[in-house]
Amino acid sequence: MSLYVGNLNYQVTEEDLNAVFAEYGTVKRVQLPTDRETGRVRGFGFVEMSTDAEEQAAIDALDGAEWMGRDLKVNKARPREERRPAGGGGGRRY
Repeated sequence: MSLYVGNLNYQVTEEDLNAVFAEYGTVKRVQLPTDRETGRVRGFGFVEMSTDAEEQAAIDALDGAEWMGRDLKVNKARPREERRPAGGGGGRRY
């Protein structure tokens, strides 16, 4: 399982997140999605830790905590929803 980390400062790096979450256990992976057009961090990320207990400790300590000028939102990440393919039309068929 992984953690969702929201309301991140746009200057944050994977190394920054790794350092903060490492205080609560072993960080296995950090992902910071970027905007396709600008390449800028989108303001949220995902952190995967070794155990559920480590993840819970990080949630307890960091959810609502101020970091880099922002109040973090930290919780269990939900599974990614399947998106329907973007299609055209939606018009009438005759």
